[in-house]
Amino acid sequence: MTDKSELIVRPTHDMGGRLPGGPVTRDDHEMTPFEKTCHALLNVLDAHKLVNTEEKRRGVEDLGGQILSSLTYYERWAVSASKVLIEKGLITSEELGETMAQVRRRLTADP
Repeated sequence: MTDKSELIVRPTHDMGGRLPGGPVTRDDHEMTPFEKTCHALLNVLDAHKLVNTEEKRRGVEDLGGQILSSLTYYERWAVSASKVLIEKGLITSEELGETMAQVRRRLTADP
């Protein structure tokens, strides 16, 4: 996107029309454990009315082009849901950071 005025009309994630979006991969793949967990967690958040689909979608759209292009599909959804939970005051960024650090330590610890 070279014309900044297009940002008003066309958000960063909107790659349709005349904008080049790159190749579309139509291959099915086995979901990774992260993808399965993320998908399940997002369904639970929705079922418990904590984060709905529209809130997650808005969060993904708000990420901006540079961040959006650097994340995988499920990473986008995870970041979006995290932001919504923080915005609603259901978790704090400090709590999220500490939990992520605990998981990282568990994953890198010697068995």
